[in-house]
Amino acid sequence: MKIISAPDYVSMSRKAANLLSAQVILKPDCVLGLATGGTPVGVYRQLIDWYEKGDLDFSKVHTINLDEYIGLPVQHPQSYRSFMNENLFKHINVPIENTHVPNGTAHNMEAECIRYEKLVESLGGVDMQLLGIGNTGHIGFNEPNDCFDTMTHIVTLKEVTIKANARFFDSEADVPQQAITMGIQTIMKAKKIVLVANGENKADILEKALFGPIRPQIPASILQLHSDVTVFADEAALKVIREKHMQTID
Repeated sequence: MKIISAPDYVSMSRKAANLLSAQVILKPDCVLGLATGGTPVGVYRQLIDWYEKGDLDFSKVHTINLDEYIGLPVQHPQSYRSFMNENLFKHINVPIENTHVPNGTAHNMEAECIRYEKLVESLGGVDMQLLGIGNTGHIGFNEPNDCFDTMTHIVTLKEVTIKANARFFDSEADVPQQAITMGIQTIMKAKKIVLVANGENKADILEKALFGPIRPQIPASILQLHSDVTVFADEAALKVIREKHMQTID
């Protein structure tokens, strides 16, 4: 695992985007695993900027998103399909049919989980997976649990996650209670993983995830077992790690 520091959010986003752009350049038909939430937005802005300058071509890329709220139609401004369209897809030349987000309004959600899992397999797996980390240590919507959830599945969101996501909705009551998410095993099958974290509010959970015991109560801790993980974090998010493990940061 590599931990790469950045002085601020913009610099962190640029460094992470540089790794994703290298993946696209080296393998134009790669499969990118993508994440939603506030942290990855800066990465997407940088990728868009390089695309607009003619440095990147996404015409052969396939994307696989981690998760989607259950019950929100794709047209809803807070659906993750809408998020991806607005923050990345409509600004680059990736064919829309090559972009994949779980269907949160599928008639049979269990069947949708199976379909999505098979879709990932049919594309040959994920070449590079972008992740954020939630306040509970969740990745995707894999919440703290008594065991590591394996494949794509339905999850009931924890109260702390609902509160954290309420800032994107009119009220906390509008946040969906459930989501469909890639499981830990699916995420861990990615050939490379890029984790981004910013802000002092992530400092404690980031240290626990990267240096604490590997346990399902902190889902991101499983990343310690992956062979190729690069963590990009700003100085605020690295505060606790610097205090305890300063020699591990590049």
